[in-house]
Amino acid sequence: MRIGQGFDVHAFGEGSYVTLGGVRVPHHRGVVAHSDGDVVIHALCDAIFGALALGDIGQHFPPSDQRWRDADSRQFLRHAAVLMSGHGYVLGNADITVIGEAPKVGPYAQAMREHLAADLRCAVDRVSVKATTTERLGFCGRGEGIAAHACVLLQSA
Repeated sequence: MRIGQGFDVHAFGEGSYVTLGGVRVPHHRGVVAHSDGDVVIHALCDAIFGALALGDIGQHFPPSDQRWRDADSRQFLRHAAVLMSGHGYVLGNADITVIGEAPKVGPYAQAMREHLAADLRCAVDRVSVKATTTERLGFCGRGEGIAAHACVLLQSA
């Protein structure tokens, strides 16, 4: 077994939605990012890459590479799934926490779980998505951005 953890954060900027776990969530702001800025998927990819000792998302998809400009982060997760399988592992489980005062994650959590499970080629019951606030403390609490933390357990295939 291998365990990995990941964290990602993006500042809010212009826009009318944020992408979380591959789902467009309506919000009065977007995020400032090179790709679609999906903090859920970015944190999850980093957790998988970490468990495999394969660096981080920036090494696999450098923000300096224009191929990834406005990219759908689900392709990053599919790449992580291919590497996971190629190294002889399957997802035991993933636990992701979105950190921010808004937008509300609850109404979209099941759709996020379904997207993530499909991309990771696993059952939905192996993927957890939940949210917390920072009680209005820090940059997330002031509504300046959004973050996510992910933890994964990989098991031998």
